[in-house]
Amino acid sequence: MTAGALRLGWFSTGRGEGSLGLLDAALSAIDAGSLRAGIDFVFCNRERGEAPGSDSFIDRVNSRGIPLVTLSSKRFREGRGGRPWAELRRDYDLAAVELLRRFRPEVSVTAGYMLIAPELCKSFLMVNLHPALPGGPIGTWQRVIWDLIDQRASRSGAMVSVVTEDLDSGPVLTYCSFAIRGRGYDQPWAEVRDRPSREIRSSEGEAFPLFAAIRQAGLVRERPLLLRTLIAIANRRLDPASPPAVPLDLTVEIERELGLAAV
Repeated sequence: MTAGALRLGWFSTGRGEGSLGLLDAALSAIDAGSLRAGIDFVFCNRERGEAPGSDSFIDRVNSRGIPLVTLSSKRFREGRGGRPWAELRRDYDLAAVELLRRFRPEVSVTAGYMLIAPELCKSFLMVNLHPALPGGPIGTWQRVIWDLIDQRASRSGAMVSVVTEDLDSGPVLTYCSFAIRGRGYDQPWAEVRDRPSREIRSSEGEAFPLFAAIRQAGLVRERPLLLRTLIAIANRRLDPASPPAVPLDLTVEIERELGLAAV
């Protein structure tokens, strides 16, 4: 790793293409020299054989020679009688901290990491990519989109924040926004009318055109937002240990990168 490069830790469940794509984007930026960083380790809360998506993720990490640490949250729970996960979060985190004790990352990224990390965020300075605007819906990306539909929202976005014990409520470092009304959205919104999202979920699910359109718009912006945030941290433009009073709005930069006009 280049002297002075940012030392990163990487936490992921590695469920599918989204998690793998975020890791690949960071590795490509490191290879190209645009992100002056190195990944000290990748931690995954799945082990080989649990799911095809996480197996592909693990294969990619191994192919790059990055130290991989795994601790199956599924098996951790099964080994404790299947107790509610809320009772096990802290114990699991402490076990993970012990496994990672030899690493000293400056910043750790949670990218597709599907667990709340009440103790990890005390031991590591962590940043998280969340598919909503500051002050917007919290939870999984699926829940965020259904909440936006229920709220009849006009805008959405993505943000990178510091991980705290309060889910998706840590200090925001950067964000970008985009319209979910107007061109490309009028007809899908017309199909919603007065239907609550629970009815749409049960009948059409994630194939519903409005859901798919919002997801796609967010997905293409998440990777560049995370990369630009990590580049800003690596270049000492941004310090997650001392978050800005007003988060950086990277909308214009990201829309320009995507060849779109910010609206």
